[in-house]
Amino acid sequence: MSRPRLIALLLAVITLLTFLPVTRDDFVDYDDGKYVSDNQIVKDGLTWAGVKWAFTADVVGNWHPLTMLSHMLDCELFGNNPGAHHFVNALFHTANAVLLFALLFRLTGALWPGAIIAALFAWHPLHVESVAWISERKDVLSTFFALLALLSYAKYAKENCRRSFWLAVFFFALGLMAKPMLVTLPFVMLLLDHWPLQRFPLSAFRFPLLLEKVPFFLLTAVSCVVTFLAQRGGEAVMTLGQYPLNLRLENAVISYGRYLLMAVWPVNLAVIYPLPNHLHWIHAAAATSGAALFVICWFVWRARRACPYLLMGWLWFLGTLVPVIGIVQVGGAALADRYTYFPLIGIFIAVVFGVCDLARRFRFPKTILSGATILILAACLILTESQLRYWRNSETLFAHTVAVTRDNVNALIDYGVAFEMQDKLTNALAQYREAARIAPDDVQTRYNLGNALDKLGRFDEAMGQFRETARLDPAYSWAYFQTGKVLLQQGRDAEAIGQFKKTLQLDPDNYQILDYLARVLAADENSGVRDGKAAVVLAAKANELAGGKQPLALDVLGMAFAETGDFTNAIAVTQTAFDIASSDNMKGLEPLQKRLELYKNRQPWRESFLATNAPARN
Repeated sequence: MSRPRLIALLLAVITLLTFLPVTRDDFVDYDDGKYVSDNQIVKDGLTWAGVKWAFTADVVGNWHPLTMLSHMLDCELFGNNPGAHHFVNALFHTANAVLLFALLFRLTGALWPGAIIAALFAWHPLHVESVAWISERKDVLSTFFALLALLSYAKYAKENCRRSFWLAVFFFALGLMAKPMLVTLPFVMLLLDHWPLQRFPLSAFRFPLLLEKVPFFLLTAVSCVVTFLAQRGGEAVMTLGQYPLNLRLENAVISYGRYLLMAVWPVNLAVIYPLPNHLHWIHAAAATSGAALFVICWFVWRARRACPYLLMGWLWFLGTLVPVIGIVQVGGAALADRYTYFPLIGIFIAVVFGVCDLARRFRFPKTILSGATILILAACLILTESQLRYWRNSETLFAHTVAVTRDNVNALIDYGVAFEMQDKLTNALAQYREAARIAPDDVQTRYNLGNALDKLGRFDEAMGQFRETARLDPAYSWAYFQTGKVLLQQGRDAEAIGQFKKTLQLDPDNYQILDYLARVLAADENSGVRDGKAAVVLAAKANELAGGKQPLALDVLGMAFAETGDFTNAIAVTQTAFDIASSDNMKGLEPLQKRLELYKNRQPWRESFLATNAPARN
């Protein structure tokens, strides 16, 4: 076996073994439900309806059909098993490490520098988030296609192979459909033209090199438009009123500096870094980070001829971070580990080739250089192994995030939700109260605080929180929904129905709200509230919106039919619900069986929903 193949094999084995512990991890309550665990279309596996949905829907404010199809394929092969989904992420990450090594070796012919860069990419703790988080399949998948595109482009540039050029265009398109952050890849190709391909010297502008990139730039333009529309439609993009442009620019400068610092000293890494809100700190940090970036830019420019890899690597890092640096602010995070997955390759290239160049010029002993490299890579492996432990489940993830960040409202909310999902309501309440202390006007905090109080039976306090939620955001439909539930629990049925109807006015296509109101009208123990015909209409719409395969939605439709005396349809839909629940190994089949027996005896179902609680949202 040749030395490059042996190195590639060793790199793959160590990388896969390092990330193998992710197979023991669970889904986390941070987008994983939206992508996989609670997404019935995805859990159904590869279906024609699912394929159509993947290409027409946006998920969490993003259009990435190839990512969703990969999740569907996982469900088709492995079901809703989180360990298997994690393992596929680890496989893609391993493949990316090998592809990066192959790309660098093809471009430069430098064996050991390429191997070290690939190892840093594979084992750096900043990249744990992209691998250990199921929702970040888009990171490892898009980078897989990006590296294939660059490999094809390298072959085209070296051998003038037109087939390889169009293969690069094809892989680039696939990468954009996995994660649109790759829109800067044509600029990376231009950087490779400068070094190491030497097709684009700084002394001479070559228009044909730009002209040949037209297919790539066209794909970039289309992806930018589609992504912006998807994020705006998903209400993920913050307005300038929510976070002004001057703060965005300052945070962008700070983030570049923090990414560099975390690359060198990767400790206290977190899944959520809150946006800075202390103006004096922002101004000081932006000034410090800006000065450091200016010095680096000045040094790289001065060394551009003697060390062209510095300019290439530095611009790779700066440029590929532009889509996620926060000028267009998506969500409430200042920065994210996952955003470094592809951009840090540029820093690794600049540093490794720079150190090799210095070693040659000053004749550093190889033993010292090799020893330092081994120590750095070993440190990366140790820190990565430590960081992987925090991704075991939602509680461990957010406990760590809260511990290593300050005033992190979103992390506190998610930590509370993790407790709430385990019925540790007192612990959840403590997290929500801390979040409310930091951000008393945060709508989500107030809502979750009310939900925890409701579950603890403290109805008056819960009502106060839900009313405060509605005051802070009159369009927040779930506040009225939960208010209606509390009123129902207090026996104020007419007022409750009014709150539910107001909820539907604001959110007419929310199947969970439709489903709950249908339950109330079909089976509430207060005969003055029941309305079977209205319940059928609501339940039928809820079932349609849920895709027709949600056992709970079908169960409610059966209740509604039974309330109207249509036991034939009640039996049919309830039997379907039972069959689906059985095939999915769902718990709680006994109530479905009992209802079927009652319907066969032409008896409607009666039950109280006073103890029913909707899950906290995050």
